[in-house]
Amino acid sequence: MLKNGSTGLAGYKSAHSTTRKLLESFSLASQGSANSPGVQRRPSQNAVSFFSVGHHRLPAGKRVPIMQPDHLVDVREMMSQAEGQQRDLIRSIECLPVSGHLTSLDQDLLMLKATSMATMNCLNDCFHILQLQHASQQKGSLPAGTTISWLEPKISLANHFKNGAAQNFPAEINKPASVREEQSIAEPCQLTREPEEINPDEELEDICDDKEDDLGAVEEQRSVILHLLSQLKLGMDLTRVVLPTFILEKRSLLEMYADFMSHPDLFIAITNGTTPEERMIRFVEYYLTSFHEGRKGAIAKKPYNPIIGETFHCSWRMPKSDVAADAGSNFPAHSPSEQVNLSKDVEGQAELDYYTVKFVAEQVSHHPPVSGFYAECVERKMCVNAHVWTKSKFLGMSIGVTMVGEGILSLLEHGEEYTFSLPCAYARSILTVPWVELGGKVSINCAKTGYSASINFHTKPFYGGKLHRVTGEVKQNATNTVVCRVQGEWNSVLEFTYSNGETKYVDLTKLTVTRKRVRPLEKQGPFESRRLWQHVTESLRDGDIDKATEHKRALEERQRNEERLRAETETPWCTKYFLKDGDGWVYHKPLWKTVSAAQTQQTDTN
Repeated sequence: MLKNGSTGLAGYKSAHSTTRKLLESFSLASQGSANSPGVQRRPSQNAVSFFSVGHHRLPAGKRVPIMQPDHLVDVREMMSQAEGQQRDLIRSIECLPVSGHLTSLDQDLLMLKATSMATMNCLNDCFHILQLQHASQQKGSLPAGTTISWLEPKISLANHFKNGAAQNFPAEINKPASVREEQSIAEPCQLTREPEEINPDEELEDICDDKEDDLGAVEEQRSVILHLLSQLKLGMDLTRVVLPTFILEKRSLLEMYADFMSHPDLFIAITNGTTPEERMIRFVEYYLTSFHEGRKGAIAKKPYNPIIGETFHCSWRMPKSDVAADAGSNFPAHSPSEQVNLSKDVEGQAELDYYTVKFVAEQVSHHPPVSGFYAECVERKMCVNAHVWTKSKFLGMSIGVTMVGEGILSLLEHGEEYTFSLPCAYARSILTVPWVELGGKVSINCAKTGYSASINFHTKPFYGGKLHRVTGEVKQNATNTVVCRVQGEWNSVLEFTYSNGETKYVDLTKLTVTRKRVRPLEKQGPFESRRLWQHVTESLRDGDIDKATEHKRALEERQRNEERLRAETETPWCTKYFLKDGDGWVYHKPLWKTVSAAQTQQTDTN
């Protein structure tokens, strides 16, 4: 053990000495002109792709080889020595035992490993700049026909960055029955892909309350996080990187989208606004209150990446007396048109005293990862359809997730559509106490009424400033008049100031959360989120990270095998509930189609 540790330190000292010589060589070699290609910024040369200069075919007689000067040859030789010493250093660290006084997961050694890799990448970039400068000085400019292109590696290196990819899987015979069951479930396309109508009466009020307040696993596994970070590069796309199991929430991303609907009273109240201005302001209020309950606890953890074909269904029942009508609550909870429709209910069927909001989500694509979700309240003739592509990037000591896509809220009673986008999310301080913040500007627009809202989620400055701050305004586009301003924190208190001078405060911590209703596991299909991930969730609840990882790998391996099979047989993926519509995805049976058909049928009857 001591021998390996001594070898690693010796390798570090040798690499450090060589690096100093290299930096001195670079300072002497860098003599390019200010407008040469060498001083221009270019993408980093990394393991995934590298920047190259290529030429169309030229006559052999016109090809002039570019000779490298002596100082560049010397630098190249020193680079080779440094790379070899850096490889020896990494090999020495990785050969250390996993337990004892000096281990391969020692935090200082992992930081040294990551720093040496970053240093060599930087030196490679510098050397490439010198080569471009020399080529520019020798040839004056690039010849006609020159092309600049990105060259991809001959082999996929995505798996190289997957945490634990090099570990051996247990033999099939030693796997638990639940793991073998997960791997043997038929491919979604082999099951029925016909949309299934979920009966809300089969759903029960959810009793699951998995708050993510425990830091234990993160504290214990910090060395694993460091090991993972040493393999990542700044700005690297994390879509194909398998993250450690202990940072996972006990729910799927599809269920997280459902939890954004945990205030159905505010959702239904949007259409009760008596004016377009009031309806826009109500939508902004609902929008800003949805994120608080969508996050489980203060610790930044990651929901399960949905398997392609995975679905999630739930509903909410909202007493009509709990839904606000107009701003003064002087109107009934349902509109006159709704009262007429309710009076035409089936004879003998009592009028329900609650509204039902139904929700369905589906993972419609794996690469890129796109989710579609849809919610509707038939009684109030309102629905929302959205699709989201989650793009995650490594930002050093944090991870950024961009939510690409848009949603459309349809208020059919008013013939209005509200388009909206979603903010970015950031997991900060991933080496200490990870926490979540939202950032970026989002917009809400209603083309028919001419009202729009601009909302800015502020990220915390490096020094000072408040956490989770949000500001926004609602504007009448025709007159450019601001009719409402909002400020506060999206996870605590929001302050709404109206054009008439009135102020309204919304304390999110005191808002009533309506529990969603979900079918029991035994009634769920094999690709519904909770049943699909049940063994991972149970293992996480029991604190058995190894077992949870084994179940998670079984699901991911099955998904890879299915993708490989579809590619070999050229079988396209078929979705269940959502249909492709341009760049987006639309629910197969949206309420606006149903209402339009019913109105047309009623007109024909009359």
